[in-house]
This record gives sequence, C-alpha cells and structure tokens, in this order.
Amino acid sequence: MKSRFNKYSKYVFASGFAAVSLSCSNTKFLKEGQMLYTGGTVKIENDSLSKKDKNELQAALEENLVPKPNSKILGLRPKLYFYNIAKEPKKDKGFNYWLKYKVGEKPVLLGDVDREFNRKIIENYSENKGYFNAKATYDTVSKNKKAQVIYTLRPGARYLVNHVKFQQDSTLINREIQTFTDKTLLKPGKPFDLDVIKNERERIDNGLKERGFYYFSPDNIIVQADSTVSKKHEVELNVKLKEDTPDLATEQFSIDKVIVFPNYNIQDVKRGKYSVPMNQDSLSKYAYDDIYVIDPKHKFKPKIFDRALYFKKGDLYNRTNHNLTLNRLISLGVFKFVKNEFIVSDSLGHRFDAYYLLTPRQIQSLRLEALGRTNSANYAGSELNLNWTHRNFFKGAEQFKASIYGAFDFQMGGQEDAQNLFRAGSTVQLSIPRIVAPFRFNSSSAFVPRTNINLGFEFQNRTQYYTLNTFSASFGYLWKENARKEHDLKVIDITLVSPSKVTDLYKSKSEKSDAMQRVVEKQLIFGPTYSYTYTNTMLSKPTTIYYKGTLDLAGNITGLVTGANVEKGKERKIFGIPFSQYAKIENDFRLYHKFTEKTSIATRLIAGVAYPYGNSEFIPFSKQFFSGGSNSIRAFRARTLGPGSFDPRKIEQGTLLDQSGDIKLELNAEYRANIYKFLNVAVFADAGNVWLINEDQQRPGAKFSKEFLSEVAVGAGVGLRLDFSILILRLDLAMPLRVPYYEKGDRWAFDRINFGDSQWRKDNLVLNIAIGYPF
Repeated sequence: MKSRFNKYSKYVFASGFAAVSLSCSNTKFLKEGQMLYTGGTVKIENDSLSKKDKNELQAALEENLVPKPNSKILGLRPKLYFYNIAKEPKKDKGFNYWLKYKVGEKPVLLGDVDREFNRKIIENYSENKGYFNAKATYDTVSKNKKAQVIYTLRPGARYLVNHVKFQQDSTLINREIQTFTDKTLLKPGKPFDLDVIKNERERIDNGLKERGFYYFSPDNIIVQADSTVSKKHEVELNVKLKEDTPDLATEQFSIDKVIVFPNYNIQDVKRGKYSVPMNQDSLSKYAYDDIYVIDPKHKFKPKIFDRALYFKKGDLYNRTNHNLTLNRLISLGVFKFVKNEFIVSDSLGHRFDAYYLLTPRQIQSLRLEALGRTNSANYAGSELNLNWTHRNFFKGAEQFKASIYGAFDFQMGGQEDAQNLFRAGSTVQLSIPRIVAPFRFNSSSAFVPRTNINLGFEFQNRTQYYTLNTFSASFGYLWKENARKEHDLKVIDITLVSPSKVTDLYKSKSEKSDAMQRVVEKQLIFGPTYSYTYTNTMLSKPTTIYYKGTLDLAGNITGLVTGANVEKGKERKIFGIPFSQYAKIENDFRLYHKFTEKTSIATRLIAGVAYPYGNSEFIPFSKQFFSGGSNSIRAFRARTLGPGSFDPRKIEQGTLLDQSGDIKLELNAEYRANIYKFLNVAVFADAGNVWLINEDQQRPGAKFSKEFLSEVAVGAGVGLRLDFSILILRLDLAMPLRVPYYEKGDRWAFDRINFGDSQWRKDNLVLNIAIGYPF
C-alpha cells in the first residue's frame, strides 16, 4: 500500500498545484481597472434578535442580491477559466463559440453590481418582514483584483401583530368571509410579514370561490396596517374589501344550464359552422337528466358526461367542482382539448350557464414501431410492434388496445452461454372509465377510475435451449386518489407457463440443477395482486420521493379450500398442473434531491420477500427476484449475482443461466450533473443481493441468514447520459468493490484494483448500455 501511495502521490500533488494555479489565473485576463466580483454578504447588527432569526434573515437577503458571482466548483471557477482562454469566435458556431459561450461563463465584474439598488432591496425586504426602521449601508473590500461587497443592516426592533380585525357589514359577501375568519393566517403575537398577508388574501379568495363568488379576486382585499396604536413595536391589522370592488365580484352565482359540446372544433368556429343553441326549445332534444349534450351524430353516450361533470342545475358554483370536472374530462383520454366557459344567463338571479367545449382526439390509430431496445438483463436487439387503439370502443370512452410484436435479443456483456432470445406475442386490453362491480364505488378524485381487462400470449425461444408459451389474463381496477396516490388492484391475475420444447443440450446442463429444471416446468399462477404508488416528483421542490409497494398473493384461497400441503405429499393440481401458492411483497422507495438546477442526487431502496407455502415448495421462477444488470447492481452482469454467497465460478460455464432469489435487498445512490445541454454525467454506487428462503444443497451459501450483511455486494462507477428528450441513452461503467462469494473476511476488492492490468479490466469493468435512467 505504501508503494502504491508513493506511485500516485506525485499526481495528487500535481493536481493540487494545478487547482491553485487555476484559481489564480482568472484575474490575469482582467483589463486595467477591472475587478472580479466574488459576491456579497450581509452583516446584521441587532443584539435583540435570536441567532436563528439572524441567520434566516441573512440567508434571505443574500439570496436577493444581484448579480450572482461566477459559479464555483470546489472553490474554483472552471467555467470562467474556459471563457477566458477561448478565443473570440468569428461566428455563432464552432468549437471556440461552444467553449466560450456554452461551456464558459462571462466574468461578473464589480462594475456590474448596483450596490445602491441592493441596499434598497435589503431595506425593502426587511420592512416587508416587519423591521419597519431598517437601515442598510455597504462597503467594498478589494484585494488582488477581486472585490467583495459587504452590506451592513441595522434592522431595529421587529413589529409584532397586536390585533387582527375583519371589518363587518351587512353584505352577503362579508357574511361569508366572517364564517371562515377563525382559520386566518394572521395571528396576534406573530411578526408582521407581507408574504403572510398575501397568503391570507389568497386564502380568502379560495374560500369565496368555494361559495359561488366566481368573479372575486385576491386584489379585492386590502389589509391595512396601523403601527400607531401602541408604543411597543406592535401593529394592528384591518382586513376589509376595497371600496372600488366591482359589483360582479360580490355576487354569488349558481349554475343554470350545463351544456356539453363533445365534437367542438375551433376550425369549425372560424368557418362559421359552430353555433350555440340559446333557447330552451332548441336545447330540449339534447337533454339528458340535468345536462344538455349537443351530439347530433351520437358519437358519445351522454352517460359518460353525467359521470364526469360535478355541476348540476341549481348547484352553487365552487372552484373544487370546477377543477374536478375539467380534470375528469381530460382523464377520460378521448378528448384532446377541454375548454370551459361560464356565461351569465340571468344577472338578476345571479346564474350562469356552464359550457364545456370538448375537442376529440383521433378516435382510432394504427401505429407501427421498429426500434432498438435494451432490458435489465443486458439484452439488446430489435423489436417490431403493431399497435391498434380505439379510444371510444362502445361510445363510452372505453379504450381498446391490441398489439402484436416480435423481438430478437442478444446479450451484450453477459454470460458466454446465455444464448439469444426470440420473442413474439400479442396483447389486448379493454379499459373502461368506471368501476364495473356489483358494489358502488364513489370517487371524488379528479381522475376517472378504470376497470381494466387484459389478455396476452407470448412465445419465447431461447435458442438451443427451450421454448416457452406464456398465457396471461387479468381483471382489475385502477384508480387515483389524487395526483400523488394511485391504486392498482387486480382481482384476478392468471399466468400459465407451458414449455413446448426443451432441447437435449438444456436437459444435460440442468441434470445437476433443480433450479434450471424449474424454469421449464409447467407453472399455473393465479390470485390477486395490489400495488400502491405515491409520488410527488412532479412538484418543483428540492426534495421529492417515490414509493411503490406491491402485494402478490397466489393460490391462497384455493390452497386453503383444497388442503394443499406439498410437504406432507398433498400437492393439488388444476388441469393436471400444480398451482403455485405463495405470498410476495416488494417495496421500492426513491428519494431525489436537487442541489442546483444542474446537480442532484438520486437514491433508491428495494426490499422484497416471497414466501412459498401450502401447495408450493419454491417460488415460481418468473416471480423470483434477480440482481445485477443495467438497472440494478451495475458492477455485476445481469442475473449473475447471488443468491447469497453462492460462488458461480465452481460450476460449469452455462450450467445456470439466471441466479434468482426469494429475498432481495438493494440500495443505490447516484450523483447526477449536467455538463452541457443534452450531456449529463453521473457517479454511482450500488449495493445489494438476493437470497433463498430455503436451503439449496446445490447452491451452498444461498440461504438467507443472520450473516446476510456480510453477503452484500457493492459496486461503483461513472456514467454518461445523452438526454435527447424523446430518448435517453445511458452508458455506465462499473466495477465491483465487494464480492460476496469471495472468502469471508476478504470480500472487499480495493487491494485487487489494477487499471493497468488488461485481464483485470476484462474481468471487472462492466459496461452497461441502456435506455433511460436506472431509477
């Protein structure tokens, strides 16, 4: 180790010297009299403020200072350096232009800083936070052509809210406001804060929108502040309507007629083909319960709008039902554009008509796809898909999808004897926009619940080994509580795997492996499955999460009724095939955190267990867990890791195609950074493994035990991602850091790393080529 340190120490020192040189070299490009701006800081002089309040105020003020200094990485400014060394390009293209203006960053000079403007920002922000007597000054500190601006703030005492008054009068709108003043955000004893006042105005507006005041606006509310009522740095707030509030904003509206145009086309409007029936006689023939559906060609069943629309005749307008209706119409999947208009029909009675102008999508589509593909088993190849979609199959927004496909896959970087794969099959799905069940399902969600019926068949041929026919069918429900929470319940999910050909070569290789023999056994799997998904990754927050939990119960009721117990010789069959009985649960938790717009970290934890019992001694191969590959532990080739500390080197090459397990633990972490537009890089680390529930004499060390932590594999690497929006091409180069099948106590592989050895590189560097991010 000492010799290795001496070997590389000169490079470490050279890198450090280069870093220091880089940090100093930027100033030499400055012209006479120019100074590089290194940033502004705010000092707060107030002994009465707590340390926490000082820190919060300081951080907020510094965030508001403009401009921002040149970006830094590890204390250096490489982007500024690239800008300085690049020649001025003659054209807006070419290498020099790319290096200077795309990779590089123009220097921010002291002359670019309006210090007086920043001083006013500091005072104004402080006053908005209740420091009414705030005064700020600034000073400039310069050295070696670098300058920093120091702002000093003397905020004085912070004013607190003494009393909150909601002015009362006899108007209807005022009486409505008084009913929810108990939930006001303005609290006596709290600091005066302009942002809180703005939020209070929004709160009042939201409350009134729920009570029929469609034309009201937050700008119609004024909050008056009086700081003369007390000598103790207190302020009294008076909340009231502005005197110039329009009369229309103070009126409470209800729904008169609800009119739907399901074949609305803006081009027809421009051509004068579109007209709105305005009288009751012309509307009456389109009536359906309390709504009117203007559909002369009867392309849609009126019932689908009755389910989707929340407004009925006589209902008081409220924003919640307004938004729910629009979202449900969109989630039907049959309309490309959804437009809503409210037109006053009776100003004296304070009523308006609700119009829904719906532009249908193309009802039928036929699409042929030819594509290159990769999967988690490191297979790459080509696939041809023919897809037909009908978005209004029974005129009730039912979506019918049918597809046929064929694919040929070959393994890249995998096992030598893995053999190639040929797959062909067909799937059909009918998705009905409601819950079809003998029970009543009420949903106030903005998303239409769906009943899904799926049928599928796949022919799979692993060349020179075997051919499998897989039949699948499912019936279930998919519904969302909101944009974050989704439920997927398959009441029945059936899979039948039937081998039609097993070669002598495969039989000879599997003679000593029960696991390989189970791959080509007939498998009948049926039972309910349920998955729950929660995500807020669509929000613009620095930290977001994703969670998916799946529960798979197979053959449980059937096994209980028939008294199945394979351990006691009571194996039960259906159509001559033993049915599988097990319970399986899997959890996938992900956390994403953004440091900046261009840098982030993503982490994932997978934990799952499948337990066979009753009619099954083993989990079906297709339902087991696997580890390794481009979306898992990337330092190990696909499906070659585990189970446990089992050593695959002790068996004949190709004897086991896939290593599977009943228990899975996996942890991944990845730091991501954008370098230039579509070019992204990553540094990652993966850890995990799979284990068996029961002992396997043919695979010693495979069973899960209390020593499982010592059998966790660890890998790390770097990645390059080409993000072309419609396609993300990912290249990950990984190497193992901890190998579970090495001798216990010698499983860390740091001392074996030798990039200069070609054989080591061949055995340990694994290149993963994939489409999309791993998680």
